[in-house]
Amino acid sequence: MNAKSLQELPERVDVAVIGGGPAGSTLAALVAREGHSVLVLEKDEHPRFHIGESLLPHNLQIFRRLGLLDAVREIGVDKLGVDFTSHEPDAQAQEIRFAEALDLVPGCEQAFQVRRSDFDRLLFEHAGKSGAELATGVRVGSVDLEGDPVLDLVQDGERRRIEARFVVDASGRDALLARQLKLQERNREHGTAALYGHFKGVPRREGDSAGNISIYWFDEGWIWMIPLPDGVMSVGAVCNPDYLRSRRGAVQEFFDATLQRNPQAWARMREAECISPITATGNYSYRSRQLSGPNWLMVGDAGVFVDPVFSSGVYFGMHSAECGAEVVLAELAGDRTAARQARRRHRQRLSRGVRELSWFIYRFPAPGLKRLFLNPRNVFGLKQAIVAVLAGDVFDNPRIFRRLRLFRLIYLISSLADGRAAWRARQQRRYNARVEFDGVA
Repeated sequence: MNAKSLQELPERVDVAVIGGGPAGSTLAALVAREGHSVLVLEKDEHPRFHIGESLLPHNLQIFRRLGLLDAVREIGVDKLGVDFTSHEPDAQAQEIRFAEALDLVPGCEQAFQVRRSDFDRLLFEHAGKSGAELATGVRVGSVDLEGDPVLDLVQDGERRRIEARFVVDASGRDALLARQLKLQERNREHGTAALYGHFKGVPRREGDSAGNISIYWFDEGWIWMIPLPDGVMSVGAVCNPDYLRSRRGAVQEFFDATLQRNPQAWARMREAECISPITATGNYSYRSRQLSGPNWLMVGDAGVFVDPVFSSGVYFGMHSAECGAEVVLAELAGDRTAARQARRRHRQRLSRGVRELSWFIYRFPAPGLKRLFLNPRNVFGLKQAIVAVLAGDVFDNPRIFRRLRLFRLIYLISSLADGRAAWRARQQRRYNARVEFDGVA
């Protein structure tokens, strides 16, 4: 990887991309291979640790368009589905396979689990091979958006300013432009916090289910287990923020006690060896009131962040980057009509996808949705539609959307039967969105 230092960077580029994660690297590759000068500014050094290791089947279409499907397959674990387990001592896992999805897109029967340090570096290096210039260890302090954007860069105490015709914010949860422009809004409907780490010695599911992501409910949230290469298992617990703030002992002990709250999850962890620090993080959902301006654009988590329960983060980031590349290319070509249409498509598709998925995310801890996930029925193709959503088909399929409306009606009726339990789950969700948790544990 031929990353440049601060003093080696050009004085002016067509496009400056802030952030070298999946969204930034994807957009940089797509724009650079059209012949434009692109600079990717990554504050860290690759490889670097990142959570969010589970991909969706619809990611595979993007990998094909980038020419990276085989390369991702080499570093990943095949993920054919997901299984859900309740917290009852004798609970059985309910498996859902992506191949069951309604209107299955050929070649999207599976996804991959990836170690993000390897995956992000692969995409970052691909951006360089596509013609983008790469810089690591360079932080963007601020961006002056008056006229042609000017970026204030910092590396090892040195500062420098460079110009660009267009700026793309792919800074992830740093959300540089949303914070600078005071556009970020915290989601008032949802808020969680998480503990996670990497382990060895955790048994995998049998047969071709070995790559499944496993989800376990417990009374304060849910637990994930994601099989990674080399026998590693990513294990985490997404919890009510108040629950994490209640910790008094060591983080590892608290994490173990949390896993024990689901007997099936703890049974898989009895012989586990922790090979990383246990990390705590606030996991607040947010959005930016505006995703683009005359000479700037937000992609991925820089503009919108939702709870990771359905592993949508990388896919949403890369999909928004593909839509965002259309905006950038139209702007650079001076085609205002095409740019306006591309901006609208970028905004509408991202908003619709987040909206459809958020309905499930908000209700994931509620008893009614647990029951429907643990006892799926394919009446009127409802199960197939839900599987399609879990696979990432959330943008423009009317056949799926019609079934989702019916599913929501069934959920409402089911929730009415739950009475107090459903009301408590709703009140807990809204309370969680107000609780402050900064991730220090």
